[in-house]
Amino acid sequence: MYRDHKISLVIPAYNEERLIGDTLKAVPQEIDRVYVVDDASVDNMSSVVKECANVDERIVHIRHETNRGVGQAIITGYLRSAQENYDIAVVVGGDNQMPLEVVSQFLDPIIDGKVDYTKGNRFMHSGLDLDKMPKLRLFMNAIISLLTKIASGYGQIYDVVDGYTAISKRAIEHIDWSKAWKGYGYPMDFLVRLNGFGYEVQDVPRKAIYLPGERQSQIKSFNYFRKVTPMLVRSFMWRIFRKYLIRDFHPLIFFYLCGLLLFPISTSYAFWLIFKQVVGWGVTGSQSVLSALMLLMSLQFLLFAMFYDLQGSKK
Repeated sequence: MYRDHKISLVIPAYNEERLIGDTLKAVPQEIDRVYVVDDASVDNMSSVVKECANVDERIVHIRHETNRGVGQAIITGYLRSAQENYDIAVVVGGDNQMPLEVVSQFLDPIIDGKVDYTKGNRFMHSGLDLDKMPKLRLFMNAIISLLTKIASGYGQIYDVVDGYTAISKRAIEHIDWSKAWKGYGYPMDFLVRLNGFGYEVQDVPRKAIYLPGERQSQIKSFNYFRKVTPMLVRSFMWRIFRKYLIRDFHPLIFFYLCGLLLFPISTSYAFWLIFKQVVGWGVTGSQSVLSALMLLMSLQFLLFAMFYDLQGSKK
């Protein structure tokens, strides 16, 4: 136990036979239970996990019969942790890339009642060497973090792709995980759901670990961005309706609705005027002014709503 709280560790893993053993050997004494959620691996990882379990009785091997995605693997671990009454569930990858010796920094804010979810932020760590990180990945991380700030409403977070997290039992039990994003991109969707259900989040500085000769991340930046952006748009729409209409009928919903309705209308009208000008049908000055005013008003509504939305994660 850690500070009179029962702590579980969820490790989603797929084909990690080379690194899962070192990951499990590094589990600190603060952890009471370790759930290795094997997402239908086809390598020898299951045998490695079982060998480690023979030495460390805290380790439990959970296997998906079909590959269901890393997000679902974490949800499986969450639900098992809550069912077995663990107070906090920590999540790390099975690639030995996340420093478990600093797990207390993820646990303390939750135990102190400040937040219900903590997440790693490698850019807050004083020892970060940006030269070791691919420039394209740095750029895409910045763009995705900005989009996630807007989608989730958590304006204070960054490095949203970091999968080193901790969550309280009450948040696990309260949130509906059935429609959560199951594949890569799950950290951003989880953040949106946390805000939608009214929970606070805090970034925790943590060092980045790069093992020589190991390509630990299988994510290709551009494809990742292309796949998660539509998900962030859908999640954003879900959150503002849940947070500002269902959970609390808040005046901010009117600004969002006006902006979201007026923006496609104004852009469509602007393209129609451009088409008329190109084919020679002519456009009057009043039509041009109206188009500009409509577009400006839609942007003002959206920017105003986003600004106040980002002022706090729970209103």
